[in-house]
Amino acid sequence: MGQSESVTQESAAHHNPLHGLLGGKRGALESGLPSVVFVTVYLVSGSNLTAGLIAALVTAGVLAVARLWRRESPVRVVGGLAAVALAAVVAARTGNAADYFLPSLLANIASALVWAASIFAGWPLLGVIVGFALGQRTRWRKDPDLVRAYSRASWIWAGSFLLRAAVNTPLYLTDNLVGLGISRVLLGWPMVLGVIALSWAVIRSSLPADHPGVLHPESDAIRERG
Repeated sequence: MGQSESVTQESAAHHNPLHGLLGGKRGALESGLPSVVFVTVYLVSGSNLTAGLIAALVTAGVLAVARLWRRESPVRVVGGLAAVALAAVVAARTGNAADYFLPSLLANIASALVWAASIFAGWPLLGVIVGFALGQRTRWRKDPDLVRAYSRASWIWAGSFLLRAAVNTPLYLTDNLVGLGISRVLLGWPMVLGVIALSWAVIRSSLPADHPGVLHPESDAIRERG
C-alpha cells in the first residue's frame, strides 16, 4: 500500500464517510427544493394545482440535469426525479394539493418499519448501505463490533423517519399545505445532517478503542490471532 493511499484511508477513518454515501448536505437540500417550489407556486398562483405541479417537475428536471453534470450516481438522479413525478401524479389524480406529500409520508412510515426490521434481523440497514458503498459487501457482518455499532446507529435513522411521519401525519390530515412545506424543509437537510453526524458518532463510540474502524472489518478469528 502506497503512502498516499494509507493517508487517504486514515483520513477517511477519522472523518464522517456517511456524508458522501448518503448524499450529504447538497443531496438533502436538493431533495426538498421541488416541494418548496410546489407550495410557493401553488399559493402565489391562487391555488392553481397544475401550475404548482409543473413548477415542481421542472425544478426536479433541472436538478436531475445538474446531478448528471456533476456525474452523480444515476440511481440517485432517477430516484429523485421519480419521487417528484410520483407525488405529482398522485396529487393530479386526486385534485388535492396536500396529496403531493402523501407518497413521502407513506415512504417515511415504511422506511421506519424497514430500518427497525433490519436491526432485529441482524442486518442493520446502515451497515448494508455502507458495506456495499465501500466495496466490503457483507464482510462487516463477520465483525460483531461493527454489527453492534451499525445496529445502534440504524436506530437513529429509524427514529428520524418515524419523527417525520409523526409530524407530517396531522398536517396532512388537516390539509395544512404550508405546514407540510415547512416540515419538508426543517425535517429535510438540517435533520439529515444531524442524523449523519450522530450516526457516525455512535458508530465510533460503539467500537472498541483498538478496532481499526469501518474500513477494516474484523472477524473474531482474526482478532484472536492478532
